[in-house]
This record gives sequence, C-alpha cells and structure tokens, in this order.
Amino acid sequence: MNRAQSVRPRRGATLRACALATLGMLLAAGAVAQETQPTPTPAPTPAPDEEEERSTGLPKKGIWTFNLDVGLGGFGFQNSLYTNVRPDPSGDLSDNWAESYAKPAISAVFGIGASELYGKISAAGERTFAAPPPRVGESASSFKVEDLHLGWRSGTSLGGSENLLDFTVGRAQYTLGHGLVLWDGAGEGGSRGGYWSNARKAWEFAAIGRLKPGSHTFEAFYLDRDDVPESETDTRLWGANYELAVGEKSTFGVSYLKLYADPDELPDRDGMNVFDARAFTSPFKRLPGLSFELEYVRETNGDRLASDAFNALVGYEFASIVWTPKLSYRYAWFEGDDASTATNESFDSLVPGFYDWGTWWQGEIAGEYFLSNSNLVSHQVRLHLTPSESIGTGLLFFKFKADKAAAFGRDVTSDDIAFEINWYTDWKINENFTVSVLGAFNNPGELVAQAYRRTENFTYGMIYLGYSY
Repeated sequence: MNRAQSVRPRRGATLRACALATLGMLLAAGAVAQETQPTPTPAPTPAPDEEEERSTGLPKKGIWTFNLDVGLGGFGFQNSLYTNVRPDPSGDLSDNWAESYAKPAISAVFGIGASELYGKISAAGERTFAAPPPRVGESASSFKVEDLHLGWRSGTSLGGSENLLDFTVGRAQYTLGHGLVLWDGAGEGGSRGGYWSNARKAWEFAAIGRLKPGSHTFEAFYLDRDDVPESETDTRLWGANYELAVGEKSTFGVSYLKLYADPDELPDRDGMNVFDARAFTSPFKRLPGLSFELEYVRETNGDRLASDAFNALVGYEFASIVWTPKLSYRYAWFEGDDASTATNESFDSLVPGFYDWGTWWQGEIAGEYFLSNSNLVSHQVRLHLTPSESIGTGLLFFKFKADKAAAFGRDVTSDDIAFEINWYTDWKINENFTVSVLGAFNNPGELVAQAYRRTENFTYGMIYLGYSY
C-alpha cells in the first residue's frame, strides 16, 4: 500500500539545489593593483575564500542536482483494528509504531544542441519499528534502488512548443489525474517497511512517450508495477492518455488502460480494459474561488467483469476572508458485486495514491487500514484553513456506506460502515523541514458490527517530520 505527498515529505516539493553550471577554476589573482613605487610588489597570497572550489568529482559537462528526502513518523491507535477483544489475553486494543525513511537522489541534464538528455538515480531505505497492526506488517526494513531512468526531450529543437517530444525509459514515476486509479508504481509495507511513509513511487519498469503541442498533451506508456515480494500480483499495463489544459485552473483528460496480472492472483484484472474521463476546473472568471472535480471510470473484462465508479466534488475558497477558508463536498461511488449475476461488478481500485488529504485513501483510519475503493459510497465534507503561508490545517468528515451490503457476508443486512473525522495540520518550518500532525476518530456502523464483531470506536494519532534538500 502506498501514499502520496501533499505538503508532507512524501508529497512535498523538493528543493532543487547544487546546480553547477560550470566546474572550472575560480582564480583570484586577477590583475594586481600596481604600486606607485618603482619596484612592483609581489602579488598577495589568495584569501581562503578565493581559493579553488572543491570538486564534486562529477563530470564537468551537464547540470547536476542532488536531493535528499528524510522522514520520521510516530503512529498510534488507542483502539486498533481488532474485534472488541484482542486475540492475546491482554485485551488491549492499542497499537503503536514508528516509521522512517531516507531517499538520496542525483539527477543530471545534458544539452544536445537545442534538445536535452536527462537522467536520475535514487535509492530508498525504509524501516518500520515497534509493534504495528497486522495490516501494516511486522517490524521490517529494506534498502533498494528507486529511480533509475534516462530520457530525452526536444527542448526548442522542434516546432513552436518547448519540449514538444519527451521520452523516458527505466525505473520512473507516472501518474494519472489526482491518483484515483493510477499513482503509485511501487508497493510498501510488509517486508519492505514504510507502510505510510510512501518513499517509493517508481514503477519497476516504465516506458513513457509524450507529445505536447501547446495546451495539448498526448501520452503513450507501458508500466510494470514493483510489488511487495509477498504480495506479488504481476500487475503491468499499457495505455494512452490525452489532456487539455484550459488556462491555469482547468484540465480535462481521457485515458485508456489495458491491464495484465497473475491469473491465479487477480483473474479479473488479467486482460482488463479501463476507460477514465476526468475534469478539474474552475470555469467562472467572476467566481475564481469556485471549483469542480469530476471523474468517471469504467472497467470491463469480457464476461468476467463489468464495473463502474465516479466521483464529483464542488468547492469554494473564500479568498477575502481571514485564513482563506475553503469548503468542499465530495460524493464518491465505487460499485460492489451483485451476487445474483454471473459477472463480477466489484470495482478494482487498481493502484491509487495520495494527492491530498482524503485523496485517494479516504479517511486516515478507514481508508488507510480497513476500507478500499470498492463496494463503497462515501460522502466527504472538508474545511481547509490557511492561518499563514507556512501553516495549513483543516477538518475532514466522512460518512461511509456499502454499495452492496450482502457482499460483506451473508448475515450483513446494514449498509452503514462508519462515520469518521480527521483533523490535520501541516507546518512548513522552513525551506527544508515540514511537520504534519493528525488526529482521527472513527465510529463503526452496524455493518462493521455484523461483519467483523467490532463496535468499539477507533481513535488514531500521527506526527510526522520530513526533511527535503
């Protein structure tokens, strides 16, 4: 399971530094001022700050960039993911654990006439400490290559658009829209550690071609997922994507995906066709704070599978009010299986990711630990506040219901899954450090009691420190 980043380390913007345009000799001797005496005086010894800069050891050609991302988080469930009685004799429902990661990276860009050759290599080390709940996995750690790719972009060498053509091949990231079905290319948790941290997002292999004439973007791609070893599904896909940017606040897109998987593990995914249409728009100049999001997904696989999902969001930002409050409502529906038909109607959530709080892990308790975007109806109300340029905070309210309650078990008659509240705060201390704090409460509904014998409320807290260079 993966997470994506927003203001915190896994989604924070990495500060690009150490760009070295040229590596040469900085000579301080220059032209020494002449004395008025007949005999010239010797040139002075260069001051320490005038001496030659230390070499990085990298080739002198190209622009080199070094990045380092580090994260450390503490997580706690006062009432964790068990039934009302924990399996061991303690009866204690709590679970507490920590996660950490480090991700160094180096990238380079080389000019080839008016075009550019680029590449990146990075590695990610993650670890989970203490006693996480079973969904997270045991205490574990791993260290492996993350990014490892090469690419070429046309720069100003073709047509009137900059970077009209762009090709990338290797271990690389690729996402669609806001991450509803395609975001994280790598699995985490389990034997890799780092269930929530989401340091890894690159596909095991990616080949991406991009054509960008003006405001249009055409993409073709092949992606092979980097699954956690004990949860290998052999998921891979190819697809095409088109997006149209209208101004700075509106994007419209359509995509087609063809998926393959291990037929013994995911028979309905092997051979699946996916059609996705989406719009993220703020269409009214006189109401710049009003925004809409719409997305529809159709999954088919012959007689085996036919399923749908869609979501709609409306939001308004009150720019003239102190703390710039933004209020939004989102309705999301993911079809469940109808047991009376031979075809499976249960929506496959594929590989969603974290675009922002509540997207697309819905609820820091339910969405992270016991729900998926399948057989689910969710209502989300969000209030976001910006007390300062460095602080963002808000509340998320979720009401979760089942699309087909019977799919949870023969004795399940209620569609009421849970009600959840999340409070979050992201504080950007400076250009490098960010702290995220979260508290969550979840009241399970009658469906959870009928299916899992759980009636106790869930309470959860998290604090996360991220560093980016």
